Amino acid sequence: MKISVVIPVYNEVESVEQLYKELIKVLSSFDSYQIIFVDDGSSDGSVNVIKKIVENDINTNIIQFHRNYGKSAALGEGFKNANGEYIVTMDADLQDDPKEIPNLVSKLEEGFDLVSGWKKNRKDPLSKKIPSKFFNFITRLFTGVKIHDFNCGLKIYRQSVIKTLEIYGGRHRYIPALAGYKNFKVTEIIVNHRPRLYGETKYGGSRMFHGFFDLISILFLSKYTQSPLYFFGKVGLYTFLSGVGIEIYIIYLKYALNEPFAKHMALLMLGVLIIVIGIQFFSIGLVGEMIANSNQYKESRVKEILKS
Repeated sequence: MKISVVIPVYNEVESVEQLYKELIKVLSSFDSYQIIFVDDGSSDGSVNVIKKIVENDINTNIIQFHRNYGKSAALGEGFKNANGEYIVTMDADLQDDPKEIPNLVSKLEEGFDLVSGWKKNRKDPLSKKIPSKFFNFITRLFTGVKIHDFNCGLKIYRQSVIKTLEIYGGRHRYIPALAGYKNFKVTEIIVNHRPRLYGETKYGGSRMFHGFFDLISILFLSKYTQSPLYFFGKVGLYTFLSGVGIEIYIIYLKYALNEPFAKHMALLMLGVLIIVIGIQFFSIGLVGEMIANSNQYKESRVKEILKS
């Protein structure tokens, strides 16, 4: 059984060589291995250290970005080049412990498709722990995937999972949810988490802000891509009825209390505007439904042609 390890690297010059040495000790127990370092535009000499490693180990490769594209892009490129039966991902900052890899493999072989690490005893400052707990709670609530640590860098996948998922933007945070939506079996195990020894965290306050927009995007694309009318139709209907409610109220004021329309002209126009917006939402849903059905028809025709 061959195992591939994909490691995004961004300015971790002091960590990568030590990480490699720890990995080799663990991976030597497998039939064969592949290590893929994906340098995400490092400017501190990380690339030079990795290149020296690659020169002396034919099982280790480097993918180099000329600028920083983000972790999703790094993982996506690593996945394209990973040829192992099982694929492990981990961060390059030494906080993920390579000794956990055999435990991840054992759990995966119980019949799961993706096993995520859970940093239950997390060695990070409160400024990272508290936002992370809130983020994971919200993600569990809205996705229905019952794991505690969506963004843990230490995970293991079957080859079939990584070939199915599209990872871009900030989607790496939601890989377990994306896999769950595609009916892959997802679980987690508690893993050892170590304090950062070198460098600085790449975590910023804006990352959590962006993460919620990514979550909204994933929820919509996962649940409503095939039937956009379910989403836009509901929004349009509620908006339309709100506008109608305002107009009914204006009519009540006119004929029950004898108040002229001119007195409430601003509210009257607001009601009309809300009605129009509701109709537009509904129309967008109808157009989206037509496009989705057209694409589904084309896909079904292609399948029929291939079968014949």
